[in-house]
Amino acid sequence: MALHVPKAPGFASMLKEGARAYSGLEEAVYRNINACKEFANSVRSAYGPNGMNKMIINHIEKQFVTSDAGTIMRELDVEHPAAKLMIEASQMQEAEAGDGTNFVVVFCGALLEEAEELLRLGVTSSDITEGYERALQKTLDILPTLTCHEIKDYRSLVPVRNAIRATVMSKQLGNEDFLADLIAKACISIMPEKTTFNVDNIRVCKILGSGLQMSEVIPGMVFKRFVEGEVTSATKAKIALYSCPVDIIQTETKGTVLIKSAEELKTFSQGEENLLEAQIKAIVDTGATVIVAGAKFGDMALHYMNKYGLMAVRLNSKFDLRRLSKAVNGTVLPRLTPPSTEELGYCDNVYVHELGDTSVTIFKSDGSESRIATVVIRGSTDNYMDDIERVVDDGVNTFKGLTRDARFLPGAGAVEIELAQQLSEFADTLPGLEQYAVRKFAKALEFFPKALAENSGVNATEVLHQLYLAHKQGKKTEGFDIESEQPATIDVTTKNIFDLYTTKYWGLKYAVGAACTILKVDEIIMAKRAGGPKPRAGGPGSDDES
Repeated sequence: MALHVPKAPGFASMLKEGARAYSGLEEAVYRNINACKEFANSVRSAYGPNGMNKMIINHIEKQFVTSDAGTIMRELDVEHPAAKLMIEASQMQEAEAGDGTNFVVVFCGALLEEAEELLRLGVTSSDITEGYERALQKTLDILPTLTCHEIKDYRSLVPVRNAIRATVMSKQLGNEDFLADLIAKACISIMPEKTTFNVDNIRVCKILGSGLQMSEVIPGMVFKRFVEGEVTSATKAKIALYSCPVDIIQTETKGTVLIKSAEELKTFSQGEENLLEAQIKAIVDTGATVIVAGAKFGDMALHYMNKYGLMAVRLNSKFDLRRLSKAVNGTVLPRLTPPSTEELGYCDNVYVHELGDTSVTIFKSDGSESRIATVVIRGSTDNYMDDIERVVDDGVNTFKGLTRDARFLPGAGAVEIELAQQLSEFADTLPGLEQYAVRKFAKALEFFPKALAENSGVNATEVLHQLYLAHKQGKKTEGFDIESEQPATIDVTTKNIFDLYTTKYWGLKYAVGAACTILKVDEIIMAKRAGGPKPRAGGPGSDDES
């Protein structure tokens, strides 16, 4: 009989074998803070226009080379529970504002780093979180007073381009003017009169070859496919859309046909062909010149379509089919029946075009208001084009944000330094222990201009000194000059370096929320087994376990 080993007394005795529990400052709180600090420091070097790229090979061996924090966190399989909380806050920021994911992680890491110093001095976690929440409330009160730019007409190209420019610059320094122009044109071209702007209506088509400067915006949709039949273009096209195959109709149940003579065999196959021709003819009679199907085109069907001059386009994705139906204002039919006038879509030009060595089919609308626009990206490598696609996505989300709230804050670290200065003054008016947390909150905001300076290879301490000096003199829009080789400041309004108000607002909220949640954790209990084989189906203690 096996010797019974008693469990250690305390909380661990109540848990299953192999479970672990960590409690107290040293084991739980500092451990969490260190994990978050390490992760934040990792993505901090990717912050700003001169941020470094990260090379990530994910769990399915796909390689990414990017400085986009959202992609980095999505592809990394982070295990640590506290770091996961920070990533979840960043993902909420992505969903809410579409940009500012790196801001959330860097700020959350900075707050925890500053909190660690206070904890070691004996300040309790509850005092720190209260101070942080007080500082956040004060920050959100100050933030509206710092707005320096507002767009009155978001259908005008120049102001929109200037507003998007800083977002693009943070990922593609040097190409910001060209890309901001491209994104602004695409967004304005599909901006509806009454309803709200939909991010999904800007599509991206990446075609290898040539260079970035050959990228363009096409009002309509672009598919990397060749047409199925012989007809390769149609003007003022009426489009019939089907989600079923365009072929001889298959019966739903198995049947047996008894054919007794050669004549019967001929008439049987002739009947099938006549039926298919009648179906194609009926579609032609409705005025349709293009058939788009979500499944295959049969050889016989293609023969009759070529005979009647119909253009055949196949789309493999049901989502692409839905988007196209929205773009051409048509209805997707589930069976091969002649469409009514209301169900037919309309497009000014449908044609095949060759870009590099890739054949594309383009559905182009020449009207004043297209429902969908496609940004065709050209580039030398897939990785580079993926990075440009992420820039386009951030730019489009910025446009969506400014259609809701068109206020902008000064960028390049200007708003962070101004907030830090005002919060330091606010901390002097507080009587309790909260004042220490508020000062640390202000110090955490300094991490952003410091990161911009460090990533640009400039002395961060000198930059901070110059920024504080400028802001003490009342220059609220002075930010770090990224183009200067020496530590220098610049009035960001002259260079159109703006941050969207809503992005900063939600970024501050989510970062402080995540930091306070992590600081309130005083015990980590891991109930799962630490390694070893998994329990069998019966589970521990079941009859089938010896």
